[in-house]
Amino acid sequence: MKIPFTKMHGLGNNYIYIDLFHTELPEDRLSELAVKMSNQNTGIGSDGMILIHPAETADVGMRIFNKDGSEGMNCGNGLRCTAKYAYETGIVKKSEFTIQTKANIVQAIVHKNSGQEVEKVTIDMGEPILQREQIPMLGEAGTTVIDEPFPVADTTLQVTAVSMGNPHVITVVDAIDEAPLTTLGPIIEKDERFPEGVNTEFIEIVSDEEIHFRVWERGSGVTEACGTGACAAVVAATLNDKVTKGKQIVVHLAGGDLMIEWKEDGHIWMTGGAETIASGIFNA
Repeated sequence: MKIPFTKMHGLGNNYIYIDLFHTELPEDRLSELAVKMSNQNTGIGSDGMILIHPAETADVGMRIFNKDGSEGMNCGNGLRCTAKYAYETGIVKKSEFTIQTKANIVQAIVHKNSGQEVEKVTIDMGEPILQREQIPMLGEAGTTVIDEPFPVADTTLQVTAVSMGNPHVITVVDAIDEAPLTTLGPIIEKDERFPEGVNTEFIEIVSDEEIHFRVWERGSGVTEACGTGACAAVVAATLNDKVTKGKQIVVHLAGGDLMIEWKEDGHIWMTGGAETIASGIFNA
């Protein structure tokens, strides 16, 4: 089977995109294909595979498969790249449109240069989910997890848990370069207190308008960027009185910067770049 693909990245968080408007893939092979394509030695190499597909209740749909074959619910960097692809290939004709994920339907706005190429994308990521059981995280239903002690390995972190359609747990650290990302990230991802696993973020507060950020992603490990994680980080920083709600925050990820604003109406808006790397044919 020959599969046309486009490889794209949002701040270094790279996925292989397959256009299901023009290509058919068997459902029972999707996880296997994600693993094969993502392998950097025998495949293309990526953080996973994203399918761009027709949607009944939105202008375009998006499904995310991590590099381990598991299916994700949402991906902020993937949304921006999907928006760029959909607009530049003519799947959508308007600069404001909707994208459906397994988590929700979001609004996308593409920002073009003089050549009509999409340089940046703004996404309305919706409202964060804070109730423990909806994240989900074990514990007393109806409560929130804000600066809560979290014993793990031989230490105790102070964590805040947020869902952006996918689960995140955030810890504030003094120095981002000293964050225990690779040591505690994989342990927390699989911790039994998170029945569906969790994305683990460490953040350093630079100022009321600036945050350093690193992430261990569920199903992918260390990645250059995580859009939903950046949104969750701003929510966590706000809930811990580190930044101000309603103000645009610069989040410095390993792959570059995102602009995140948790507006007074509760919605979180994310703006950042999206880039096309290459296109080709994968022999499956």
